[in-house]
Amino acid sequence: MPNQVAYRVYDFLKEIAPFSYLQKEDLLRVASRVEVRYQPPGTVVFRPGEPPRDRFFVVKEGAIELFSEDAEGNELLVERCGERDIFGIRPLLAKDNYIFLARAAEESLLYAVNSEGFRDLIGTYPRVLEYLATSMAGSSRYALEYRAAHRPDRAIQADEPPDLPALQSIHQSREPVICRANETIIDAAKRMTEMNVGSVVVVNDEQWPIGIVTDRDLRRSVATGMVSRKAPVFTIMSSPVLCIERDATVTEIQIEMIRSGYHHLVQTVDGSDKSPVTGVVSEHDLLLLQGNSPAVIIQEISRARTTAYLRELRDRAERLLGSYIDKEVAIGYITAVMTQINDEIIRKCIKLGLASMQAEGHGNPPALFDWLALGSQGRGEQLLRTDQDNALIFEDVTSARYNTVKDYFLKLSDYVTEYLNEVGFDYCDGDMMASNPKWCLSVSMWKEQFTNWMTETTAENMLNTSIFFDYRGVWGDGSLPDKLTQHIFGEMKFKNTRFLASLASAALQNPSPLTFFRNFVVERSGEHKDFFDLKSRAMRPLTDAARVLILQAKQGNINNTLKRYEALAKLEPQNAELYREAAKAHEVLTRLRTELGLKRGDNGRFVKPSELSQIHRLLLRNSFTPVKEIQQLLEVRFQLNYIR
Repeated sequence: MPNQVAYRVYDFLKEIAPFSYLQKEDLLRVASRVEVRYQPPGTVVFRPGEPPRDRFFVVKEGAIELFSEDAEGNELLVERCGERDIFGIRPLLAKDNYIFLARAAEESLLYAVNSEGFRDLIGTYPRVLEYLATSMAGSSRYALEYRAAHRPDRAIQADEPPDLPALQSIHQSREPVICRANETIIDAAKRMTEMNVGSVVVVNDEQWPIGIVTDRDLRRSVATGMVSRKAPVFTIMSSPVLCIERDATVTEIQIEMIRSGYHHLVQTVDGSDKSPVTGVVSEHDLLLLQGNSPAVIIQEISRARTTAYLRELRDRAERLLGSYIDKEVAIGYITAVMTQINDEIIRKCIKLGLASMQAEGHGNPPALFDWLALGSQGRGEQLLRTDQDNALIFEDVTSARYNTVKDYFLKLSDYVTEYLNEVGFDYCDGDMMASNPKWCLSVSMWKEQFTNWMTETTAENMLNTSIFFDYRGVWGDGSLPDKLTQHIFGEMKFKNTRFLASLASAALQNPSPLTFFRNFVVERSGEHKDFFDLKSRAMRPLTDAARVLILQAKQGNINNTLKRYEALAKLEPQNAELYREAAKAHEVLTRLRTELGLKRGDNGRFVKPSELSQIHRLLLRNSFTPVKEIQQLLEVRFQLNYIR
């Protein structure tokens, strides 16, 4: 049974990735094994070369500085870790010695997390595994040290932008360094030195890998005098080796390293140890490649102090997005990464807004609140920078305090929307933003608003539902949005048939994307004359249908369109194939819109059919079939022919 200390640790960790991905019971077990450590100023947490002590650290209060050493033994500041930062995580990822000096820069309180207990949970939580995969090769502190060690001719500053992203297959540009099992250790070491590599693969007569010798093996066995330098290589090699295919992606390699604890993976022709060696991938290779991973960008966002730097980081995220699109990474993964980055930017803008409120003498928030992302960001589908759709919900307060509390949050929202605009998220033309008094409300007022939309099913109200019913909390503990969700499903017991039918009817407002002669339906006038509207004609019908169907299924907290169709396929096996095709169509459309937007530097919404390649025209046309079929399903299910 966790004690009060464990609950306090739990309350602190639950807001920090990757702890935030854990279920309450599992996180409480982790929290109950946390050691609280006090570090006076100047005291050392760990030193380079020290073996891991089966723990990693979270800064509760204070600051810890990490240092590396240059060739002359001078300390180089790599990173300063403040409240909520995690450091010393290498023992969790790969059982290796510490590589930095960690020292308290001021009076500090640390949570020492038992890495064994945490490691046991990795297999149960894919998001934790994904977080660690990006952290292992993406953390700026590791990348900086690697660059400093390999480019001693220039100083590396802690705020220097990392390299561009490289989520890709790793191909070796030179022949792998190999040796035979009966060769001497000293000969193998000389070969490693001559070729400037950190490992040599031991092979048999068929060039199949049977073992590997690394710098670490030489240090542990030969440098200590335990094994003679003239002994054969097989006496110190690690065997068997872990093999991968030559075209394995960076992400696949990262995950495999975490699962196995190996620092080197051997590439072979078919990915097994029964085929010739083609190369070796080490942790350092990944560090060099992944300097601009999502983990690095998110970490930098958390440390940003200006909106100008946030804009630079969002630009970097867009380059990362472009590399994902080029490599045809799954849209589900891309949207998850970009949503996490966008959410972190929103949270940082809120923090900047709160700081501005403090500076102006307005003090702390007078009530609990949550910032709601709406529309595409609420669904976790905003890849390109479009306009803002957001709202604010705050806890119920007395009528005497209501106006004062609301005024505070409106001022805060003015700051936040302004900062988001400076980052590159334009103001909403329709003013669907938290800075609008209509969309900054208490829990009870939001309940009244949603009840009104569900009762009076006017065209305007149905338009509002298409935006506001995809809300998702990105700030706060989630309790306020949950109350709103419970209210909506409670109201549906009484307004189910009429409301859902009206919502389904609104989802059919856009006609078929093709004319009778199978030409694209283009805009007839205005700024986008002769352009096809990807959003309204193709994507919105799929998004709107998924929303009404998931509401009918009474499945809350599933906002993403792809995930909605996945859930519907499980709930309705008889329609599973249609839902899967609808999800595929939405993925194709999302990818196409993103490609166009990145190429043209806009939101990718409008496209001229004549400018599309033949394959793109074919993919676009094929995606229209599920659009038509999903609309037919809505017509039949909600008997819309009788309503019209």
